[in-house]
Amino acid sequence: MALSPTAAQRRIIDAADPVTGRLRGAEAQLTALVKRGLAFRHPRPPHDHFLTPAGHRIREGASGADEAPRVAEPAAPAADGVFAARVGGEDPAPPSGPARLREVRSAWQGLLELRRMTHPDGSTDRPCAWERSHLVRAAALALEAAGHTPATGADGSPGYRVRATPQPEAVAVYEPDGTALRGCAATLERAGWQVGEHTEPRTRTRYLLASPRKV
Repeated sequence: MALSPTAAQRRIIDAADPVTGRLRGAEAQLTALVKRGLAFRHPRPPHDHFLTPAGHRIREGASGADEAPRVAEPAAPAADGVFAARVGGEDPAPPSGPARLREVRSAWQGLLELRRMTHPDGSTDRPCAWERSHLVRAAALALEAAGHTPATGADGSPGYRVRATPQPEAVAVYEPDGTALRGCAATLERAGWQVGEHTEPRTRTRYLLASPRKV
């Protein structure tokens, strides 16, 4: 069973990369986190340290539960300094530009590395456990990293919106432009998601229902 961290170790956990769980800190503190079952040392060079599932739970408990938004509601903005993929409809929207592009690309590469580390076969072609427990953020990151434009403002504005659904392990993706919606489907399929296109009975709105592929 994992032991509770000291105050100094808690600061290292809180500063971990929100996607990969990569840690930075003094070697002695990192080693102590490993002994407590809150981190592990990657066996391959450069032998970085990463949070274990127990470490992730402590980190998320410190910053507030990372709950998926309700259907048709935008996600709450991330805490200052913490990267969060654009789910569409944020108010205010995060600033765009070269710095944002670098953040998104870095987060996506970190997620691919997390897939490689956590899948027994080292594959990166399907979502990992972190993505299945953070469905909205994971799908949004795949879309934003591929260059799709998130929606701004009220529902119906151009751009994608990723929303939670009552269905387990599934998110809905809305995009008023049909061609762009099919482009989102292709991107998610390449990222290892199973995708189907559906129509809402009352509004006739077309949307995607996407679930992380397991095999």
